Amino acid sequence: MEHAATESTPLKLDAMVSRQVMVARLLTGLLQGALLYPLYRAASNSFWPATQPYLFAPLLLLCLLLPVLLISSLGHMRTRRALQWVGALAVVLALLALHDVWRGAGHVGWGELSRGSGVRAPSPLLFFFSAAFCYIAHSLALAAAQDGRRLASYASHFEAAWKLIIQLAFSTMFVSTLWTVLFLGSSLFMLVKLSFFKELLEQAWFNIPVTCFAFSCAIHLTDVRPAIVRGIRTLLLVLLSWLLPLAALMVTGFLCSLPFTGLEVLWQTRHATAVLLGTDVLLLVLINAAFQNGAAAGVVAPVLRVSARAAAVLLLPLTVIAVYALGLRVGDHGWSSDRIIAAACLLVAGCYAVGYAWAAYQSDSWLEPIAFVNVVTAFVILAVLLALFTPLADPARLAVNSQMARLDKGRVSARQFDYDYLRFEGARYGRAALEQLKLRSGGPDVELVRQSADEALKRTSRYGRDAPKLLDLADNLHVWPAGTQLPAGFLATRWGDNGLSYMLPSCLNNAGKECDVFVRDMNGDGKPDVLVVGKEPQIGAALLGLGVDGKWTLLGSLPQDAAGCAPLRGKLLAGEFEVVAPRVHDLQVGGMRVEVTPRETPPLALCKALTKALKGEKK
Repeated sequence: MEHAATESTPLKLDAMVSRQVMVARLLTGLLQGALLYPLYRAASNSFWPATQPYLFAPLLLLCLLLPVLLISSLGHMRTRRALQWVGALAVVLALLALHDVWRGAGHVGWGELSRGSGVRAPSPLLFFFSAAFCYIAHSLALAAAQDGRRLASYASHFEAAWKLIIQLAFSTMFVSTLWTVLFLGSSLFMLVKLSFFKELLEQAWFNIPVTCFAFSCAIHLTDVRPAIVRGIRTLLLVLLSWLLPLAALMVTGFLCSLPFTGLEVLWQTRHATAVLLGTDVLLLVLINAAFQNGAAAGVVAPVLRVSARAAAVLLLPLTVIAVYALGLRVGDHGWSSDRIIAAACLLVAGCYAVGYAWAAYQSDSWLEPIAFVNVVTAFVILAVLLALFTPLADPARLAVNSQMARLDKGRVSARQFDYDYLRFEGARYGRAALEQLKLRSGGPDVELVRQSADEALKRTSRYGRDAPKLLDLADNLHVWPAGTQLPAGFLATRWGDNGLSYMLPSCLNNAGKECDVFVRDMNGDGKPDVLVVGKEPQIGAALLGLGVDGKWTLLGSLPQDAAGCAPLRGKLLAGEFEVVAPRVHDLQVGGMRVEVTPRETPPLALCKALTKALKGEKK
């Protein structure tokens, strides 16, 4: 009866939310602000505890996440149980933060947090996935508390998870709106030359506590109007569910087109796994928007029932293709941290895909097994996250081991090996591996390996270098037609010394970056110029020639997507190109050349345009 009364009077306060709970929540918000401000000051000015990374990183992570969890727990768990639950999460988060610092991946400063101080905060990746971990775990705990048992019903899981996500979303929107109002008020006072309010909003001692207090207020306000939250949730899910037929149709069309287009086009994108994973996530959200808590099977439109069952089946082929795409990348380049995280995501996606396919196969039910699959996979996600951010399956450790094995087995040469990856993305494991390479006493190109490892250890930035890494420029350049000689002095030029290295193809400075080279007089001065085009995307493409001082320099650049463009490379290798006059000629006044810069136009998607033009020629 209480539940029915609450539903019929949406403005009535939830019985569980008493005045004492309200006071406790608001005080928790104030306490969070009071704790975060001194941490901010310590980081900004480099004093204790910011100077102790093993203390500061856990404190910062705990102060950011735990108060929100405590506010959400109060009123829905007994006080003792809420404190025990938050304490357990505090231990887990502290251990994750300590491991983050130990592995050497602590993020040096977040914007203004530690300007010039070098204070180590938790890495953004840890913060993001810690928040996801807390959300999932807290949803499970709230559902268990609501049912009064360890394993709650799926209806309770559904209610707790969606309520929490809506609370967080609307609380964030509330805080954003509050600051919009405050800044508008500041602008109004500035119209009459009163700057006190503007100066107040710039003070950390004001804006940090205000933000935390406002967020706690917002969570409380969304909690005392449960019927309104349920109404918003229902409307949101209904709207999302009607996108399911469209999504299922598009994914079906995509899968049906693969036998005709082939998978090679898919692999060439180099981000197929990410797109396919994103599609999995979209289908999962839309399927659950239609399924809801599973109790509304009788009122679901037939088109949604069919679409949900079809989408549940489509998850499996999408995930299989994503796994295959990732496997190809790993086979070619070995494991990296990003690929290991992608593999973890695919493991979770595989659990959903197999479970949902099984649910779709049960033709006598309205996808009822989805409820079981969702709960089990939630625990799988928690286990995967714990493994990724502990030594058990640390992506940096696994990636470094993979890259070192590739070097030891000769799958990648010493010249092409990415020493900088170990230095800047391998955390402590990568630096330890470089120390081993620095002391290596045997194997092919041992001197090159030792020198490259030593140089990588000395660098403080992956992108700023004191000296070029490349030892022999000829190793990176493939001159066409075969047998053509490069102009005298070209190979002896130190391209990293001319101040233009950031504008040049990376194959001129970095080992392992290959370019195609074409010698042709491009400006009509009777001297050979050199066109350098990267064989892979992001390497760059440029025209190089002799300057008035007789030294090789940059004459011009090609569009960014010229490098790695297969149609362009094919035409260049076949010699099917010619030099044409510029669209706009320059002026000569009093014996002096006055250059006319063409009107700036939107950047041309060269590779796509050329591909389309060549297809038109074939037709």
